[in-house]
Amino acid sequence: PQFKIEIITFFRKSSRGDFVFSADRLIRLVVEEGLNQLPYTECTVTTPTGHKYEGVKFEKGNCGVSIMRSGEAMEQGLRDCCRSIRIGKILIQSDEETQRAKVYYAKFPPDIYRRKVLLMYPILSTGNTVIEAVKVLVEHGVQPSVIILLSLFSTPHGAKSIIQEFPEITILTTEVHPVAPTHFGQKYFGTD
Repeated sequence: PQFKIEIITFFRKSSRGDFVFSADRLIRLVVEEGLNQLPYTECTVTTPTGHKYEGVKFEKGNCGVSIMRSGEAMEQGLRDCCRSIRIGKILIQSDEETQRAKVYYAKFPPDIYRRKVLLMYPILSTGNTVIEAVKVLVEHGVQPSVIILLSLFSTPHGAKSIIQEFPEITILTTEVHPVAPTHFGQKYFGTD
């Protein structure tokens, strides 16, 4: 609990530069763990000095999908680890009075139904936005079992809502706590 209070205080009171630095570090950690969940094959790599090394490489067919706007903050962390990964986007707005999420835009690789999806959304509060995003992915032929949600902070209610709707989905987060920091995108992009 004390750690959570410190994180929320940090989100509110830090300079934008410190905030972005810390957020990028957390993003990188959750992206790397998400990549660890993807299927890979063994391969032999020849080093520049001619030595053989037994390593691994990702199987083809992975992509990222960011839920705009805050999810876009996670795209660079994914690209830093996988330079050529395809990234789709979904724009979802929640009605401020009813909290109902509505999809306004969705653009994916045409073969997304064959891919494993890293769904990026940093702050998971109610779960409504992510549920709508997963519904759109399912409409495009993606099975929930191949979706990995990458989140920085999640409430127990939000995670439970998603799992109740889509029990096959994988959720990766750095923190589960009843209070999630808000306005992540505004602070990250400097529009607060």
